[in-house]
Amino acid sequence: MGKNLTQKILESHMLAGALKPGAEATIRIDQTLTQDSTGTMVYLQLEAMGVGKVSTELSVAYIDHNTLQTGFENANDHAFIESVAKRHGIVFSKPGNGICHQLHLENYGAPGKTLLGSDSHTPTGGGLGMLAIGAGGLDVAVAMASGEYSLTVPDVFRIELSGRLRPWVSAKDVILFVLGELSVKGGVGRVMEYGGEGLESLSVTDRATIANMGAELGATSSIFPSDENTRAYLRSQGREADFRPLAADCDAEYCGLLRVELPKLVPLAAKPHSPDNVDSVAGIGEIKVDQVAIGSCTNSSYTDLMKVAAILKGRRVHPDVSLVISPGSSRILGMLASNGALADLIASGARIIENACGPCIGMGQSPRSGAVSLRTFNRNFRGRSGTLDAGVYLVSPETAALSAVSGVLSDITRSGLAPADIAPVDFPGNDSFIVVPEACGADGAGPRMGPNIKPFPRNEALPDTLSATVALCVGDNITTDDIMPSDSRLLPFRSNVPYLANYCFEKLDAGFAARCREAGRAAIVGGENYGQGSSREHAALAPLQLGVRFVLAKSFARIHRSNLINCGILPLRFESPGDRGGIELGHELLIEDARRQALEPRIMLKNTRTGATIATIGGFSELEKAVILAGGRINLAAASKKP
Repeated sequence: MGKNLTQKILESHMLAGALKPGAEATIRIDQTLTQDSTGTMVYLQLEAMGVGKVSTELSVAYIDHNTLQTGFENANDHAFIESVAKRHGIVFSKPGNGICHQLHLENYGAPGKTLLGSDSHTPTGGGLGMLAIGAGGLDVAVAMASGEYSLTVPDVFRIELSGRLRPWVSAKDVILFVLGELSVKGGVGRVMEYGGEGLESLSVTDRATIANMGAELGATSSIFPSDENTRAYLRSQGREADFRPLAADCDAEYCGLLRVELPKLVPLAAKPHSPDNVDSVAGIGEIKVDQVAIGSCTNSSYTDLMKVAAILKGRRVHPDVSLVISPGSSRILGMLASNGALADLIASGARIIENACGPCIGMGQSPRSGAVSLRTFNRNFRGRSGTLDAGVYLVSPETAALSAVSGVLSDITRSGLAPADIAPVDFPGNDSFIVVPEACGADGAGPRMGPNIKPFPRNEALPDTLSATVALCVGDNITTDDIMPSDSRLLPFRSNVPYLANYCFEKLDAGFAARCREAGRAAIVGGENYGQGSSREHAALAPLQLGVRFVLAKSFARIHRSNLINCGILPLRFESPGDRGGIELGHELLIEDARRQALEPRIMLKNTRTGATIATIGGFSELEKAVILAGGRINLAAASKKP
């Protein structure tokens, strides 16, 4: 029996465990990345571990999320991260260099390597044939300290591509089609592995766009083979030496299959307020557009922006539309400036903003009240743009550019425009924004701690009897944006969990934080796919700060479940989702003999208000059991150091 590509990379990096879906395995991590929104917590945790130089081949700290410096908080976080990077031998990418995933693709990604990142869109690296996985900050800190990462071995699902895309239909339309077919839960517990003769027509940046939005499927990762297109991309970046061919065996087995006929695809859009709420642009119709935003780690490549420039050249942005463009990296911006494309963008009436995540993470450029905003981004959750009642549609750069000119959502395949022919180019070097640590590794200087940087909360060891009051009951597909809002108002406080906790769940229930504090120990009841979306650890840390001790749900998103466990918060699944024991807000739930029960697959809770007994599933691995008993990953690490 042959092996798929995911199996081959996992096998070559196995340190312990079994390479069997559902089993726990520990693998070697070659590279890590962090960004500043999650990075302060990662580096506070790394410092708490008392390690010296990191154990990975390469670790990079990027500054790309909190770059809007309206107060001292963001600048202090940047200084803290840079000081810790210097101490531990971590490459530091300064603000203005660009978006972490685009930069890592350009500068460091390599076929066959493993990459762990404290950002859910780390799988962008799968476009280069990497096994790139998004994780919570503490998992990334542990990987930097030890070079290891433990995970539940995923199933591998094949997406087979055939034919070629029609002119003006793009990679964004491919992944929107997949999301429409499989939903935001379709990749949970899986790696999405792409294959088929249709790959020949997709560049590495096309593949990276598709792999990037695999995060919206809930997938552990997405991966493409490494072939001659991969070689060509690495050659253009001056890194052909990093190339190695990688592919699945022809008789490899998969847990499932989705066939995508590329010639049949049309321009698509994800309608508000979910990435899988997909329809054709033609089917949605010519709705009036107020704002267009082009960029993000999904669609800010050189090729994407050159296509946008070709559409906008000689045309003007509609008077009623605000068009903002954020290039993915400083090199891309420099190339656009050198070849004249930047002048074409500006002449059209586009606003060019910093090479950063910006509007995608809610950091500026919020649309007006009730606006329709077309964005080439990866998420359109309600309120993520910073405007709660805005309608955000996810589209390709081609659709976005034409719609910015017409003032309405427009199907570019019906425009009569000749397809843009973007010639391959070599990327010039630019290390002006990179700070490389000294070869000797960590120095003796302490980290630079600003007044807004507070210690992260710590849990207590799991007691024998655990009781909690239900402080919130919510439905399906609760996102990390719902749990811990992310916008320009709160992002500067990512290193201050006590402050952030005041705003936990504020968009769904403004009384949540107060009820938690009144209860002392609290519980949350949710539905399917609880915690989908970002890898942000704050969606677990803020509830921990408020005294949340367990979450009951029908199912959990992978990264959020891990983050809860790392905080010592029990994520428990209802054994019978239709029988929730009559749980309501304010009911007290009791777990007796909790330390013993945590070691069992099944955990029984008692509703002291109704007398009902509720059967739940923990399903913890051996490592997770140890973390739960200790009250969190940091507590377990500290205990292991004691004589």
